[in-house]
Amino acid sequence: MVASKKPAAPSAGRPRAAQPAGEVRIIGGLWKRSKLPVADKPGLRPTPDRVRETLFNWLGQDLTGWRCVDAFAGTGALGFEAASRGAQEVTLIEQDAALVAQLKKIREQLQAESVQVQRGDGIAALKAWPAGSADLVLLDPPFDDGLFDPALQAAARAVAVGGYVYLEAPTAWAEELLAPLGLELHRHLKAGAVHAHLLRRV
Repeated sequence: MVASKKPAAPSAGRPRAAQPAGEVRIIGGLWKRSKLPVADKPGLRPTPDRVRETLFNWLGQDLTGWRCVDAFAGTGALGFEAASRGAQEVTLIEQDAALVAQLKKIREQLQAESVQVQRGDGIAALKAWPAGSADLVLLDPPFDDGLFDPALQAAARAVAVGGYVYLEAPTAWAEELLAPLGLELHRHLKAGAVHAHLLRRV
């Protein structure tokens, strides 16, 4: 979940209001414009609106029937965005107890019956996931914990052939690093200091 992004190009329409500190908004779907609180936690970097909007443009706006796993849920912005757009099952996995409680509260407020919240380690949860059963795995791990390799390995196992893995990272991942995992680069975006990748399982 990233904190910085390039300034948006000026638009001819009404200027967009500044986003208040401590919250993000769901961009589209059933719960469009619903606010999600952002806890004051070290390393918690909510994926900015522009990146989430681009991601779901890449995926298509309608995720009806999809099974999604957000392995490092944090604020839940990515997972709730998927559920808002019709995903059949969304599992949010988070280690921090306070964030888990917050995710459960949001789930109740939105009456998000398709969303399940689990406390635990995201990589361990993906390793235990039924192989090839997820349509979309969302990976936004802490940038300084060395989690990218094991997280991608676990995600590649959990996702179905033809399914997608979304990865946020401080550097771009090259095809030669992804190919041994059975993943290919489908789309890429650099936003500020963050690289957003949409990978496809082949």
